[in-house]
Amino acid sequence: MKARVKWVEDVMFLGESGTGHTIVMDGPEEAGGHGTGMRPMELLLLGMGGCTTFDVIEILKKSRQDVRDCVVEIDGERSEEVPKVYTNIHVHYKITGKNVKANFVERAIKMSIEKYCSATLMLAKTATITHDYEIIDVD
Repeated sequence: MKARVKWVEDVMFLGESGTGHTIVMDGPEEAGGHGTGMRPMELLLLGMGGCTTFDVIEILKKSRQDVRDCVVEIDGERSEEVPKVYTNIHVHYKITGKNVKANFVERAIKMSIEKYCSATLMLAKTATITHDYEIIDVD
């Protein structure tokens, strides 16, 4: 896997993935940023959220659960001191579907955070990661 980051100006950077997708990153205003892109540390949480959501949906589908939507809300807290690594991360899964069973959701989340989600496992080296979920039933 490859990535490339190019400095644009001030504290703005253009990130390009090995697959050719791009994203603008920008620092906070107090560091010379202009609010034109996501901050790199935000991208870490988004990457973790995308990774675990992918796993949970795939596991639930394979378990024949009728999942219609999944939203993952992540709250990360960082150290006050440099390096300002994540120290606590809470993940809230909102699973919407028809007759989705709690035991299948619990199993899918556990498999993701303990085995499959590389981003979660990596961030768990510095952060305490907690999670909860809710199931929203639709007709």
